[in-house]
Amino acid sequence: MRASLIQIDVDEGEPADSRRRRVAALVREQSGADLVVLPELWTTGAFAYEEFGSQAEPLAGPTYEAMAAAAADAGVWLHAGSIPERAADGGDPATGDGTLYNTSLVFSPSGELAASYRKIHRFGFDKGEAVLMGAGRDLVTVRLPGTTLGVATCYDLRFPELFRALADAGAETLVIPAGWPERRRAHWTLLARARAVENQAFVLACGTAGTHAGVPQAGHSIVVDPWGEVLAEAGAGEEVLTVDIDPAKVAATREQFPALKDRVLGLEPPRHRG
Repeated sequence: MRASLIQIDVDEGEPADSRRRRVAALVREQSGADLVVLPELWTTGAFAYEEFGSQAEPLAGPTYEAMAAAAADAGVWLHAGSIPERAADGGDPATGDGTLYNTSLVFSPSGELAASYRKIHRFGFDKGEAVLMGAGRDLVTVRLPGTTLGVATCYDLRFPELFRALADAGAETLVIPAGWPERRRAHWTLLARARAVENQAFVLACGTAGTHAGVPQAGHSIVVDPWGEVLAEAGAGEEVLTVDIDPAKVAATREQFPALKDRVLGLEPPRHRG
């Protein structure tokens, strides 16, 4: 399976509509790939909190339309990163506006929406995304020919129980779009490798380049195999990272080193002595 991670430079001076057109063209250029992955909140910037409300769109909004068409034209599975979604639920009693979510979109090679995922763990420590956006509740997996994707987003990477639940649900390839800050880049690499090793799965983690609201981005999108080996890693700027992976390596790794079969905690209530 050939995977292409498009590490987008989110330039604050570039209008969102212009970036959609540019990114759609980049997706179309990956027509030889099986799976294309975009970063988190690439239309606005993950730290541009003040833009979330004004740039929010319905699930089937302009980003949906542009990415569905690009996926169909390229004939690829497309994880289109995430958008600030405005739900049609009248979530704010004061204004009647729907709840905001950080929502990922996955399209099939025919341009159909295969899945959407609302980010469960919101970043911000009682500010920013943590207070502006609602929390998702549902695990999401997507069956592709040869592998099952487990979908997560950015800050989710710090919560291993989510990825273990995705593995239990059949995920063999963990896809993580992000807007990760440069100042914590060491954690980005460490956690991506840890999630791969502990779940014996591939990890495809796609970040942004550039600066969002004054916060330099880490870039360094990364592909990790089920043994924790880094197969490919991008630099700091805009880049398309393409790598061929063998989905059969997941089953082979789990059979060769069957650590997941030795799990105890999480399978039955632990005994606790205070």
